[in-house]
Parts: sequence; structure tokens; C-alpha cells
Amino acid sequence: MAAGKAERALTRLEGSKRRFGAGEAARTEKAIAAAGKLRFRDASSLIRFHDALLFLRAFPPAPGVLRLSEKLLAGLRTRVEELRASGADMSAFDDESVSGIAGIEIVDTFPYEIATWLTQRYPKHVEICWEAEIDTARLANTWPRFIPLLDEDGFVEPDVPYRQWLDAVRGDERELAWLLRQFASLHIPERAKAELYESLQLPVRWNLRELPASRTLARRRVGSVFYHDRPLIPRGDVSVARELASPLKLEALSPHESAEIVNLGREVLTVRYRGLYGMTFGAPPVYLAEVGRGTQIFIWGLPPERRFPLRTYASGFTLKNGVPINYLEAIALADWMEIGFNTFYAFREGETGWTYAQVLRALRQLLGMNCISVYPYQLGADNEEAIASGAFWFYRKLGFRPGRPELAALVEAEEKKIAAKPGHRTPARTLRKLAAGHVFFEMPGTPRGDWDSFRARTLGMAVGRQMAKSGMNADAYRAACSERVAAAVNVSFRELTADERHAFSNLALALDAGADLRAWTAAEKTKLVQVVRAKMADEEWEYLRLMREHPRLRQAIIRLGSN
Repeated sequence: MAAGKAERALTRLEGSKRRFGAGEAARTEKAIAAAGKLRFRDASSLIRFHDALLFLRAFPPAPGVLRLSEKLLAGLRTRVEELRASGADMSAFDDESVSGIAGIEIVDTFPYEIATWLTQRYPKHVEICWEAEIDTARLANTWPRFIPLLDEDGFVEPDVPYRQWLDAVRGDERELAWLLRQFASLHIPERAKAELYESLQLPVRWNLRELPASRTLARRRVGSVFYHDRPLIPRGDVSVARELASPLKLEALSPHESAEIVNLGREVLTVRYRGLYGMTFGAPPVYLAEVGRGTQIFIWGLPPERRFPLRTYASGFTLKNGVPINYLEAIALADWMEIGFNTFYAFREGETGWTYAQVLRALRQLLGMNCISVYPYQLGADNEEAIASGAFWFYRKLGFRPGRPELAALVEAEEKKIAAKPGHRTPARTLRKLAAGHVFFEMPGTPRGDWDSFRARTLGMAVGRQMAKSGMNADAYRAACSERVAAAVNVSFRELTADERHAFSNLALALDAGADLRAWTAAEKTKLVQVVRAKMADEEWEYLRLMREHPRLRQAIIRLGSN
């Protein structure tokens, strides 16, 4: 088919994402059918076809559009294989903005936990990628732990045949599965196993074929589909304050359902060459928020052994009519929360502002925050993609304000230019300046500016400087702080479990550096123990509430992290 005709068919298909109203669903079906007859001669055209179909599967205007999109997506692997057989350049499929299409391979140096999970979940689809670059010096240092006499060869001979050595010891077991089993059998802590494995930087190939993990086919069954027979909600119609003030019911899923959701989240990110702490180490229960318009938001936390020293972490993702469209992570302390939110490329024209407000609504229900912060990377700091998309204005138009006075003044000046000249576009150099600091959104009636200067790393470095003055190493300094704070608040370590003692020592590092514990009342000292116990409970959310209700503790943390 002529290139011009193919381009016109793809352009009509992509344009159908933006058309709604009487007769538009039928025209969209025709556009899908016409594009479905194309034989694609290059990777970029096939990717455009795939992503337009995926958008229409998530945001269908009518049942016919959904059925046609689903049918054509189910055949994507065949199209990919035909394109590969034609000798076309396939490198475009490796870009993280489009990776994960059925029929494509993912090659990456996965973390230990993800590599282990993949070999257990998809044993026949995962293998060591020997064709990629491998640092054999790393193998020489590590593999002798598992392969007898390998160090006779590895330290002195050139061109050591590591794969043959591995074949000699693994028997009939798959290479990667055998190797990971050896790491698992080491008598060292789990984190040390991960550090040792990840030091290899071992490239692993995951062949997606027609797996449901591919972004082409990733789905969760839903009871009913929401059809968009009217225009999508524009960002200008979204009020974050209104949405946050609206109560929302969260449903705790069963352990089995929770495990399925966390697995789906891992798949969703791994096929896109992305990783998220909460996807790797997430723990049940998973909470589900049904927010309407075919949108489901899933959020979960971390197990006690993987929690942060002071802050609370949550992660999750959103499904639209069963299709994953974004992921999120939130880090919270008392009534403050910092959020990362990323909509996948194929869905960025799909009610992103409204969905973001719903994510905030679900997070507030779970975490209870009154102050929301967005870190500079999301705005464009060291992130040219965010600069190109004008990400700063996405947040500004939703009601976020810069925390730094000079940036607030720059915003005001830029908004005057926009008001005076509606067609004015903020230059990239100005967007880079605006992205240099955090932006904030406070709920009406809550204190403004309390968290503007707070940074967890500022707090950590303040503790580090105190340790340097003491002349102690980290373990000794931690123990000394714990003893001083325990004596000041009348806490006996016999009252605490081992996990609670560790959580207490983390708080003690901060309190010893930045709190006048002599001024605390007996009730405030007693509440500190409750805070510690909540930090290591089955779920961490109560910890945030108790910290909100302990003004002296909250202020001590803010003060130390704001210097």
C-alpha cells in the first residue's frame, strides 16, 4: 500500500481519539477497519497503529470500537513478526516510551527481586542475554562462590568460557533460574544477596511473545465498560480542591487479589523499562478506589522490613476500563505528601487532569495529607520531556504554587504575559527556571507554607553533621542517640519489639538533633511510643495520623528538615 495512503489512514485513526458525538463512533470504527488493512513497512507506523488502538480500547466511544480494537491488538504479535521478517529496522521498539508491545523482547539488568520474580512467573520466557555486553571481571569475582574451581580459570586466563562453566554445573535447570537459586541459598541477609547479584549487572532477556504482561494485552477483567460518547473532561474543568473535599470509599482487597494487582503493577512497569520501589517490594493489602468513568485506582504500602526510616511510602497504578494507564508513588510524613505521577505515553490525551485529581483523592483518603508537594523532576528539572510537555503548567492550572518566593514572582510575571497575549507560550528556558523548586497545594483552612522548605535529605544531612561532631561511627552514634532519647522520654527498650526498637532509633536520630525533649509533657512522651509502634504495624497509615496529632514531634521534624 502506498506510503501516502497509509499515512492518511493512520492520521484518521489517531484523530478519532479526539472526536465524540453523534455518528463519531461509526466513523471511528471505519477508521480502525481501514487502518487494520494496512501492511506496515516500518516500526514507527506499527507503533502508531498500536498506540491508537490501545487508547481506543481504554477510552472507547462505543462497544463496536472496543471489539475492533481488541481484535486487532490480539493480532499484533503476528504483525511484529512479519515486520521483523521483512528486514525492517526494529530498534524503535526498544524506546521506553513505546516498549512492551507483544512480540518484542525486553533486555535489561533487572534488580535481584524482579529477576527472581520473572523466572518464577515466566520461566520459559526469561534467560541470560549472552549477546549483550557482560562484564566478565564481575563474574570472575562472584561465580566461584557457586562453581567449583572456576577461580583457577577466571583470574588468569583470557576468554574464559563462563557459559560453558555454567552449563557444567546447572544440569537440566535453566541458566538464570539456577544462578538465582544459588544466590538465594547464600547465608547472608536478603539485601546483601540483592547487592551481590546486582553487582554483576547481568543482562536478561524477557521475550514477551503474546504474554498478558505485554502492554498490548495487559488487562484486568471489569464488570462493566464506560463508553465515552461525549468529549473527555478537559483539565480546565477539574478542581483539585473540590475532588479532595469529596469523600471516597476504599476497599481492601483479599490477599489473593492483592497479590494479583502487585504482580500486574510489576509487569506494567517492567515491560516499559521502569522500576518503582513499591512495585518491587509492595505488600498487601491493596486498596481499590472505584472513582467512576471506568476508572479504578489501586494503592498499597510496604512490609515493615522495607519501610523508610521516617517517611511513609505508597505506590500503585490506575486502570481505565481494565487497561493500565499510569503509575504513582507517594511519600508522606504527618500531613504532608510528595507525589510522583506518570501517565503512560499512549494515554496522555485521556483526561489526565481528572485522573490525577482522583489519584490525589484516593491518596488523601488513605494517608490523610493536607499539603501536597510535587518535586522538581516532575516539573522538568533534569527532565526535558517534562519541559517539552509544559508539565509545570499542568500543576499550576490545577492550583499548585511554587514554594520559593523568587519562583512565585516569576510565575506571576509569566501569567501576566499570558493574560495580555493569549497565544503566548512560555519559553523552555523559563520553564527550566520554574522547575527548579517544588510546588505545593494546601487544602483550604490548613496552614500555608509549613512544608515549603522541608527536605528529607536536609534532615538526614543535619543528622550526619551531628554524627561527625561526635566522632562515632554510624552504629555507635545510633545507639547513643537512642539511649539519650529513651532516657529523656522515659522509654524502656524492654517494652519494644526488635522492629520497634529499630523504628525508635530512627526517630531518635532526628529528635536528638532537633527537639527539646525536656519541654515535652508526659502525654507527648507516651504518644511517641505509640507513633513508633504504628510505624512497624501491619499497615503504616496509622503512623501518619498519630504524627499529625503530635504537634511537637511534627514541628521538630519540619524544623530539622528545613534548616
